[in-house]
Amino acid sequence: MQDQPKYVPYRPSKFFADGESSRPYVEGTIPRGHLKDDRFFYQGKNEGQGATSQTTAPGGQTNAGGETQTVMQTAQPNMQGASGQQPGGDVNVRGNAGGRAGQRAGEIQSNAAPDVVKEFPFPVTRQVLDRGQERYQIFCSMCHGLTGYGDGMIVRRGFRRPPSYHDDRLRNEPVGHFFDVVTNGFGAMPDYAAQIPPEDRWAIIAYIRALQLSQQVPASQVPPEMRAKVMSMQTQGGGGEQH
Repeated sequence: MQDQPKYVPYRPSKFFADGESSRPYVEGTIPRGHLKDDRFFYQGKNEGQGATSQTTAPGGQTNAGGETQTVMQTAQPNMQGASGQQPGGDVNVRGNAGGRAGQRAGEIQSNAAPDVVKEFPFPVTRQVLDRGQERYQIFCSMCHGLTGYGDGMIVRRGFRRPPSYHDDRLRNEPVGHFFDVVTNGFGAMPDYAAQIPPEDRWAIIAYIRALQLSQQVPASQVPPEMRAKVMSMQTQGGGGEQH
């Protein structure tokens, strides 16, 4: 099985007249299902440098294909703004700024490329966050930790520690930066393009934003039942990662 008669990419061939083993598509071939021409969704980047997302009237949004989608707004729609921000500030869907997570304007500016998107390509719902939490715990928590402080189990055993999601720099990075890192890797982190489909990458990033916000929101904005639950866990010395 080790010595199979096959060509690896870019290996020359004496069989074909042009000397190349990789053959061009048959003239008139039409790709179906794998075009991935939505640069926003598949790359986390705008169509052109400095391009802005299309917006529609309140209650709707325009996707990359020009279709209008209805977005249900709530009293606090996926808010990702700084502490004390009024409800409805930053909404993480296309056409609305993804915003900073607990970061006040002007503190630290992002170094992201100008074409990196600052919005999610679809509305962030509870279902999306639940999916993101599940995928995060499978693919990310071993390094980044369950709460995003970079203290995952393999880090505790000597692997290189990643930066905390709660650092000012990463709180200020747009969502497109995280999508690019998950897709293409960064530093010691390998790419996860083969393991995680684009939909799940966006869901994971939505959950990362939720983690960031959870460590920055004032106690006064936490629902009373959740505050009571946290206090009970602290009193009983509940398990899990507490920060």
